[in-house]
Amino acid sequence: MSRIRGKDTRPEMLMRRGLHGRGLRYRLHGKGMPGRPDLVFPGYRAVVFVHGCFWHGHGCSLFKWPKTRAAFWKNKIGRNVERDREATAALKADGWRALVVWECALKGKQKRALSDVLDGAEAFIRHGRKVFAEIAECESIDKRAS
Repeated sequence: MSRIRGKDTRPEMLMRRGLHGRGLRYRLHGKGMPGRPDLVFPGYRAVVFVHGCFWHGHGCSLFKWPKTRAAFWKNKIGRNVERDREATAALKADGWRALVVWECALKGKQKRALSDVLDGAEAFIRHGRKVFAEIAECESIDKRAS
């Protein structure tokens, strides 16, 4: 697992390039912030997480429980999901707004058009009133309970 990239993943780079092209400037991997968000927009008090569907236990078409070492993976992914919830709650408490862009929104058979994902992210960052939002694939199926 040491070779698994945590930063500069393909979905993250798509979001970074797209949002930068729309004139949004950000800081990377907010050191000292809960959950170390991938993109931090201090002027808007907004952060963006780009989550991989497997590592963060998203119940979508890209997520599938491994058949080997099932208990290990359920425990590991469960801890990741709990850590995500804690980070989001801490950010909300500090007055930040959080957007989660799931990998399945940018990859797979049911992905959204990149322009639609970027439109949603830009609207959340610049004009959003919600404290928390998610952008995922067109049709999400929850498989986490299995």
